[in-house]
Amino acid sequence: MAKTKLIEKIGYGFGDMSTSTFWKIFSYYLPFFYSNIFGLSLIDAGVLVLVTRIWDAVSDPMMGIISDRTNTKWGKYRPYLLWVAPFFSICGILLFTTPDWNYGAKLIWAYITYILMMTVYTGINVPYGAMLGVMTDDSNEKTVFSSFRMFFAYGGSFLALFLWEPLTDFVVGAPIGSHQGYNSPDGWFWGMVVVAAACFVMFILCFLLTREHLKTVSTVSVGDDFKSLLSNKPWWLLIGAALCSNLFNTVRGATVAYFFQDIIGPGVSLSFDIVFVVSFLFYSGLFLGVGEASNMAGVALCVPIANKLGKKTTFIFVNAVLVVLSIAFFFVPCTPGGFWTMLVLQVVISVFTGIMSPLIWSMYADVSDYAELKYNTASTGLIFSSASMAQKFGGAIGGAAVLWLLSGFGYVTDAEQLAAGVVQPESALTVLRWLMSFIPAMVAALAIIVVWFYPLTTERVQEINAELKKAREYDA
Repeated sequence: MAKTKLIEKIGYGFGDMSTSTFWKIFSYYLPFFYSNIFGLSLIDAGVLVLVTRIWDAVSDPMMGIISDRTNTKWGKYRPYLLWVAPFFSICGILLFTTPDWNYGAKLIWAYITYILMMTVYTGINVPYGAMLGVMTDDSNEKTVFSSFRMFFAYGGSFLALFLWEPLTDFVVGAPIGSHQGYNSPDGWFWGMVVVAAACFVMFILCFLLTREHLKTVSTVSVGDDFKSLLSNKPWWLLIGAALCSNLFNTVRGATVAYFFQDIIGPGVSLSFDIVFVVSFLFYSGLFLGVGEASNMAGVALCVPIANKLGKKTTFIFVNAVLVVLSIAFFFVPCTPGGFWTMLVLQVVISVFTGIMSPLIWSMYADVSDYAELKYNTASTGLIFSSASMAQKFGGAIGGAAVLWLLSGFGYVTDAEQLAAGVVQPESALTVLRWLMSFIPAMVAALAIIVVWFYPLTTERVQEINAELKKAREYDA
């Protein structure tokens, strides 16, 4: 088929710009919101994150099956961008609403709104991801689409994370940087209203600017789809590798708000002198936002590096670098020079995780082609739902682990105790350092072991594409 248009790649990028804006706030700030703003205990917040994300992950294959069997004039997967977008935004706002109720009622509210949000997230994100499998049949073009997707995703994430804390102050009329909005339920609620409105617009743009060019028809039953999926060795290995990748990101990201609150401390500034002295606040949103901007640079590097080394070799190389850099983070001191070193390490680590993201989505598209050829099943939605499932399992395990480890090592969240001068125990501060260094390093090392056995090399993928071209029906 002819090469797809640039506008389609841009339109596809808008979809993940929207979902990633929400996802990064959920992954990096929601644990902090539940424990320090909403008022849940660390144990209850950890159980909530785990249970809700597991339900979310389990529901992904259901949505994959539904979207695989959807047929409309707009295609199989694209219509869900239009149908689900308004519910996505509404549920996001409800999630960050803090009712003035007793503890038990608030806990129930938290479960209801989080489950609703993640269900709606599945309803739009699984079909969106599956679109990559039907927009082009060219493996390299899929990597390009995936790179556009991740470039826009990290752009949206950068803006959301960099602006989130100032936005929470702005929407309640407080001075920027005062943390009056950031420490109040109203700031989080109205901040999410702004984010939700922007995300709705981006989903509609994604729907309007994209097209499905490949027509795939599943000729087997749902049971056979699952049977072929469970016997798909490349799928199992990629699931494991993707879970590790998401666990790496979630553990570091969910720890940052706590790390800056208790290790870096409030009011820390960085400065440099070129012609005149420039000084800026060193806070969690800046740290995370710089990471997202660096992810974008990594996305731009993904295509040339993967084309040169191959996808499997690139995956192994990237994770080896992440092991080394993560360990190095532990030994950085909390000094002005150390703060600059932390920022530099965040930049370099994020460049390499930026390479990883489009690479994994492109590898899922290859696994989908492999399944279509070997099992004669067009289960693109089911396979891409498993990608989302791995992402959510990684988020569930990572988010809950952070909260439970902090609780187990004596981290104090009670506002009255902290106001009275109670300090965090040394054990809690040590585990915060481990969560930013050794623990992510171990996860990256595990990812290398898993992907070592992945069989879809560049040569094998080319063979699969050549055979599929003879059987597919195209829609210009």
